[in-house]
Amino acid sequence: MSLYQHSREGNVERLRDAIGSDSAAVRKRAAEFLGEVGDADDQATVDVLLRAATSDADAQVRGAAVDALDELGESALEQLLSELTGTNRSDAEWVTARKFARALRADRPEFRMAAANALGRLDDTTGLPHLVEALSDEDPRVRLRACQACGTFADARAVPGLKERFDDEPRVRRAAANALGNIGTDRALAPLLDLLDDPDESLRRIAAGALGKANNPEPVEPLARALGDESATVRNAAVYSIIELLSNVPTRQSHAVRDRVVTELKAVDDETVVEPLVEILSEGQQSRQRRNAAWILGRVAEPRSTDAVEALAAALADDDPQTAQFAATSLKSLSGPIVEDRLLDRLGTEHPEDARAKAVFVLGQIGGQETLTRLEEYADDDSQAVRRRVFSAVSKLRAGGP
Repeated sequence: MSLYQHSREGNVERLRDAIGSDSAAVRKRAAEFLGEVGDADDQATVDVLLRAATSDADAQVRGAAVDALDELGESALEQLLSELTGTNRSDAEWVTARKFARALRADRPEFRMAAANALGRLDDTTGLPHLVEALSDEDPRVRLRACQACGTFADARAVPGLKERFDDEPRVRRAAANALGNIGTDRALAPLLDLLDDPDESLRRIAAGALGKANNPEPVEPLARALGDESATVRNAAVYSIIELLSNVPTRQSHAVRDRVVTELKAVDDETVVEPLVEILSEGQQSRQRRNAAWILGRVAEPRSTDAVEALAAALADDDPQTAQFAATSLKSLSGPIVEDRLLDRLGTEHPEDARAKAVFVLGQIGGQETLTRLEEYADDDSQAVRRRVFSAVSKLRAGGP
């Protein structure tokens, strides 16, 4: 049976046995699986990983064991570090941080890796300067963990050191980019702009996904260019970030940013933009993002875009009143036969009253003779709100338009 099967079945005993394999690749994979399915209270598992972390002949196996102990939790990782630092759980956090910082200067790189992981877990920034120093460690595995740990602190002191790691090997570069994105300040995000043109797809995706946290409009144009990226994941991340930017920028800049976003998005292939916008509007958990998606769709989608129209029609019933209102406004802007058909489909009593009323309102703005005939059928609707909208819409359509 494969290690994967043992992992799926939670068979930690077999995984522990595999740590004794003659194959370094098998030992490394077994350590990784133990980190995923093991239990910090299972001392036998912790002991096996401790031995692998401190005495295995292969550096990759030692590194995997260190990360597995970290995955099991702070108590397992502390057992590894206690051998070097004398740390115990009764120590104050700043005392522990100081001991872990000393471990960053240990001769064994695996101890330095463990120390970096542990410092990233502590809610104490006194270890940050030592982590910044570790960004230049001679071992790339330590630099990688130091990048990851720095990303747990929203502290500008780490930004210059993380930026320097952009010339490092690929996995360290990605960790540095992720850390800057996690820090999320404008100063931390600025270096990511250049990564949108990097040959590494993962780096482009990381940059595109993080730049939505900015509090200024500078990333709008580069993100719009990223909508033409050959990678679908990069394009999708760029659209999400553009929506997030609209939610984050200061109110005084909001109008200018919106105009700029619409201009840039209109220049891009419709399907590239519409698909993620529809996903945000349909599945987004944040009302601000759904509002912006609804607003933008009415300005960049084509009236024949069935997906956009259906998403906007469904959003008429959104729990957030502003999102529902923006959806109605966007449907009015798109107009056309598809919009009319989808709105007429939503007049039935199986739909919420407010959504039906909004559908009638939009139909009164864009409808033709067929719509007028259909609306007249709802003149005696049970809902007063719907009847009122029907009366107004029918009057406008009979008069020849709004």
